[in-house]
Amino acid sequence: MADIEAGARAICYVSPCERQAMASELCRRAGLADRYRKRLGRSHPDFGTGTLMSAAARFQQVPRPAQMNRGYLAAVALICMTLHAQRDDQEL
Repeated sequence: MADIEAGARAICYVSPCERQAMASELCRRAGLADRYRKRLGRSHPDFGTGTLMSAAARFQQVPRPAQMNRGYLAAVALICMTLHAQRDDQEL
């Protein structure tokens, strides 16, 4: 869940019209870094260790919200849907 939270906080930092692209980019970078780490045994120099948290750490993030408001919940849902779609694409 920490990875999803980090991704959501990065998504919330950008304007609403940029959020889908940001979610896709975070997931893409995490996937690339994961494959890099598995192949070479070390973190990707730009994208991190292959976790969503590591990918999100390279972007500005909003502070952790005191309450889960609609905007934050929408960002959590968006990152989950993006991860789900990415997994479906990989299984084809």
